[in-house]
Amino acid sequence: MEDQITASSGTSVAYMELRRLGSTGLHLSRIGLGTMTWGRDTDEHEAADQLREFVDAGGNFVDTAALYGSGDSERVIGGLLGALVKREDIVLASKGGLSYVNGKRSVDTSKRTILRELDQSLQRLGTDHLDIWQLHAWDDITPLDESLAALDVAVISGRVRYAGISNYTGWQSARAFSIQDSAALKATIASTQNEYSLLSRNVEREILPCTQALGMGFLAWSPLGRGVLTGKYRSGLPVDSRGASPHFAGFVEPYLDQRSRSIVDAVAAASDGLGIAPLEVALAWVRDAPGVTSAIVGARTAAQLRGVLLAEGVTLPAVVREALDDVSTPS
Repeated sequence: MEDQITASSGTSVAYMELRRLGSTGLHLSRIGLGTMTWGRDTDEHEAADQLREFVDAGGNFVDTAALYGSGDSERVIGGLLGALVKREDIVLASKGGLSYVNGKRSVDTSKRTILRELDQSLQRLGTDHLDIWQLHAWDDITPLDESLAALDVAVISGRVRYAGISNYTGWQSARAFSIQDSAALKATIASTQNEYSLLSRNVEREILPCTQALGMGFLAWSPLGRGVLTGKYRSGLPVDSRGASPHFAGFVEPYLDQRSRSIVDAVAAASDGLGIAPLEVALAWVRDAPGVTSAIVGARTAAQLRGVLLAEGVTLPAVVREALDDVSTPS
């Protein structure tokens, strides 16, 4: 998942730096392009403009999921591959195993379901392989060995280049990695994707130390605190924001409390002092945190995405980073 952002001030975008995904030979842009709203809030033309802006800035990591728009995000991307960008120029990641049935969250990473979802994703994307394929969430019912066996089949068959997990806890991540690392012909867990921002630092307790110790790449979703760290909610609830929309209000609401407001105020103070937008401060903080491979951010428009890409040229001074660390330290 990723954040919705607002346009940032600035005039030039630095060319994107690439980072190695854990101990693999795959290199990703350190800012990833999130596509959660593509096909629903972001139409095909706007998506095309965003992808063009992103690639022109040197970005190569595009993240999606079967869940996003009930497959519409993947369909939009599939329509742009080949026509707008070369498939080999994109590191394409998707996820499977998570859905919402009648508004209720449902996780099914059984071998039968997850491999069927993979084939459906490939069909929608119009490609014969994914660079990264992730189990979208931990399944309390399906045995972990069965879910991981599906990753083995996907990699051995050539439909997936690198296997990953998403939204796993520290012990779940370590358990999955150790199973896959225990025998030949098993797909190594190359990456994990979790929420990480100044408003959500729980991954620092176990998950980031786990990924660093085991050589997994870490992909951060919602580095802008579900959009709250842009500062757009400081004076109320904008009518065109996610927080005011029926399908995202519950997603944003947890970060509209007093603790979050204090952190947002600190980010705003840092942005004023540095002469950059709050989103650039918040994004640079996550992107350059130890162990992070890439921070995934989504936008409604290409103009908004240009604001995000300005963060590529930002490196926070140590004193600013330390101040933000102090104000956002979890209790």
